[in-house]
Amino acid sequence: MSFEACAAIVERADPDRFLATMAAPVAARRVLFPLYAFNVEVSRAPWVTEEPMIAEMRLQWWRDALEEIATGGAVRRHEVVDALAEVLDAEAARTLDGLVAARRWDVYKDAFEDQTHFEEYINATSGDLLWTAVRLCGAGKAPDPQATWPQPLELSVKQYGFGVGVANWFRAIPELEARGRVPLVSGTVEGVRLQAQAALRDVQTARWVLRKEGRTDAPLADVLRVGWRTERTLKTAAATPMAVADGALDESPFMRRASLLWRTWRQTF
Repeated sequence: MSFEACAAIVERADPDRFLATMAAPVAARRVLFPLYAFNVEVSRAPWVTEEPMIAEMRLQWWRDALEEIATGGAVRRHEVVDALAEVLDAEAARTLDGLVAARRWDVYKDAFEDQTHFEEYINATSGDLLWTAVRLCGAGKAPDPQATWPQPLELSVKQYGFGVGVANWFRAIPELEARGRVPLVSGTVEGVRLQAQAALRDVQTARWVLRKEGRTDAPLADVLRVGWRTERTLKTAAATPMAVADGALDESPFMRRASLLWRTWRQTF
């Protein structure tokens, strides 16, 4: 029942990823739900306590679980870990360890050190997660092994994942600020605008490269569709930066679902 438990966790805590995953084939769901349930559990671990030491211990618990999976030894029993151990390989487990390590920022109330620190955080928590999902779903193989692409598929996926991460981060900013966090290096109107524009370029560039390379096949699109709201969010933030702090980035529930259905029908992202 661990797979069903993972799906339920994602449905409750991460409805966008749940909807996008339900639009994917069953085989992809078997990989994505454990992966995204793990992401939910790790992302909320720093927030369930005000004690930094306890939060650090919770994150370390997940790092230890990933190490057990990576080494192929006995793995602790947990509904998410049970399902995760069935889909991760050693490379994926070690990549996700970086995601857990990045979440240490969430434990404390310090601002990001600089723009590089912010980008490393988003890359680890979004770009690496998306690339791991793509690779484990078998969508990371080039259609022609002898072809030389303009840039590695991994780079394009992570570039797209960075834009997805920034969009998700923008939507979370009101709550982060309410919890006493400093979520952006520059929270000024111009700073938000520039960050949104840069992330939007990443998304559009990655999509252009993937299309140019002929990498818009259904398996890849099934995974990347998780970012179906990203471009609209970033365009809104770039045009109206105050919408970020006001929590006014969301489109209507009808538009949200309709845009997902449209992309699913077209087998695109």
